Amino acid sequence: MSDDVRVRRVQVADIPDVVALDARITKLAKAEYWNDAFRRYGKRRLDERFFLVAKNRLDRTDSRVLGFIIGEVRAWEFGSMPCGWVFALSVEPAMRLHGVGSALLEAVSGEFKKAGVGKMRTMVARDARLPLLFFRSEGMMAGPYIQLEKDID
Repeated sequence: MSDDVRVRRVQVADIPDVVALDARITKLAKAEYWNDAFRRYGKRRLDERFFLVAKNRLDRTDSRVLGFIIGEVRAWEFGSMPCGWVFALSVEPAMRLHGVGSALLEAVSGEFKKAGVGKMRTMVARDARLPLLFFRSEGMMAGPYIQLEKDID
């Protein structure tokens, strides 16, 4: 299927599909969040911020978003060299195992390379088996940093 997937930058008309896909996955409707993400990652600093969507390449009448990915080039936090960070990736459940996620990750990786970085990072919850397996299958592994957190009341 990955040859049947076309990945492009998000457009404002895609946002309702992104909101709906995310709501189906997370069970939370977050329209304000995704509209803000579009303003920040789909309209500004496009040489280092990437909000991409996957569509069906073969059926131009099928305008549904099959998946999306958001990433950005980040630099110097905690002494880290510039690298690409992926912080959102979602694929329509019926389209999983059809190359959509791989096509999205490959596309954002290409954007990171064009931006001059040679490393890509993401963060995955320890109990999020599906994303962990996906990222591992794409060649990602544990990096040099450990995420720490603390409840603040």
